[in-house]
Amino acid sequence: MASNNLAVLTALDTAKTQWYHVMAIVIAGMGFFTDAYDLFCISTVSKLLGRLYYYDSSTGKPGALPHHINNAVTGVALIGTLTGQLFFGWLGDKLGRKKVYGVTLILMVVCALCSGLSFGYSANAVIGTLCFFRFWLGFGIGGDYPLSATIMSEYANKKTRGAFIAAVFAMQGMGIIFAGLVSMIVSKIFLDFDNVPSFSTNPVLSTQPQADFVWRIVLMMGAVPAALTYYWRMKMPETGRYTAVIEGNAKQAAADMGRVLEIEIAAEPDKLSDYKAANSYSLFSSEFLRRHGFHLLGTTTTWFLLDIAFYSQNLTQKDIFPVMGLTRKAVDVNALREMFETSRAMFVIAMFGTFPGYWFTVFFIEKMGRFKIQLMGFVMMTIFMFTIGLKYDYLKNEDHKWTFATLYGLTFFFANFGPNSTTFVLPAELFPTRIRSTCHAISAASGKAGAIFSAFIVQSYTLDGTTKKIKKAMYFLAFTNALGVLFTFFVTETKGRSLEEISGENEGELELELEQTNVLVKRNELGPSFGLFGSRSARLVLAH
Repeated sequence: MASNNLAVLTALDTAKTQWYHVMAIVIAGMGFFTDAYDLFCISTVSKLLGRLYYYDSSTGKPGALPHHINNAVTGVALIGTLTGQLFFGWLGDKLGRKKVYGVTLILMVVCALCSGLSFGYSANAVIGTLCFFRFWLGFGIGGDYPLSATIMSEYANKKTRGAFIAAVFAMQGMGIIFAGLVSMIVSKIFLDFDNVPSFSTNPVLSTQPQADFVWRIVLMMGAVPAALTYYWRMKMPETGRYTAVIEGNAKQAAADMGRVLEIEIAAEPDKLSDYKAANSYSLFSSEFLRRHGFHLLGTTTTWFLLDIAFYSQNLTQKDIFPVMGLTRKAVDVNALREMFETSRAMFVIAMFGTFPGYWFTVFFIEKMGRFKIQLMGFVMMTIFMFTIGLKYDYLKNEDHKWTFATLYGLTFFFANFGPNSTTFVLPAELFPTRIRSTCHAISAASGKAGAIFSAFIVQSYTLDGTTKKIKKAMYFLAFTNALGVLFTFFVTETKGRSLEEISGENEGELELELEQTNVLVKRNELGPSFGLFGSRSARLVLAH
């Protein structure tokens, strides 16, 4: 089969790991660092926004965002992400990965900065401005998902491709850590300057006026890593696979890849035309359905189910931390102290639960394979979430808070040493070059639909911190993970195979050669060259 592949693709598949591979991981990964920071830092500031803009003295409680406002603030960026994934994923296949890659980053920088601005002083003006810019921030973030995954998969060699794509995605873990760390540092600095009484002591003075700067600084800091990455993204050449297979310029592909990787590639313009002709079916064709229908069903459903659980964990942890005893009750602290304790708890969970899981996937994905890791992750998440729901009354007791924290942290660990990583990797490998970015976008958008469900539905069960509702939420999340186990069987293992072998692009070229050979045999009708064509056909059949 290898002999049927284009030289540029074979060279990329067999190239040794080089410094540029590491650079590509960092360049693409910093986008995911920014993505995670921007999407998850809102959890650290949402309670502060409630104290600042929605305090009602008649309730006798600290100000809190109304449920529909809280859901909008946390969920609007996810809606933007879903639409951005579909739009930029499609555009990445039409215009090229590189041409679109810089646009997403610019959008992220501008909208992260603007998220800290307000067009007015009222609560409606502040929240309205925040939601508007976070939607467009999410739109830019959405584009990063299919583009980063596709670019990394098309640069990598087949032996380390899974680890490289997983390493890009692992930067999400760093982004979550820094979301907690930056929020913790900024709130602590302002807290040290103005450590006012708790709400129970003085309800009015417990919310520092300077706190209005804190949430803005935290949100605007998300622009920094994205801005630092822009120059290097613009220096990246278009992927060799896109240039050769989609643009039909094997010579340019060879030149581009030869410039950044230490490989020698021969251009093959004659073979390229046959290669393209053999893989001309569209996304909505019966041929795609035959070849990849079950794959797309598997990647979309598993990502959807995973993100219901994963985003529910991250968006609702601020409500569960007080129950676990990791933060004090809202009435016992002032506004910035509450933000500091929430950020600290988020940082600890991310550092010891979330972050290690990503890198376990990086180290083991080429040994265990994608399928086993995903299956294991879903199974373990089902067990731990069901246990938390079943024993919630026992675990929320002060004496068992560290048992609760351990179980809760393990759900994060196996989400990331499991389906949260593999659902990102698999769509970048299973589909042909021409529609790879689009199919990854569809899969990722399905995931964000699950995240939106968690933000608007599941989160409503945890906002009040009532035992009965939290138990229901945990049982439901255990059920979604159990479904994830079943739908994992719709995807196939991709470890150690070339992208063309996985997607069947080589198979299509081979079938075309067989058809052409059969036509020639019929034309010659047992003529002198029959033996030559007959042996050629036989060789092709044996190779297939």
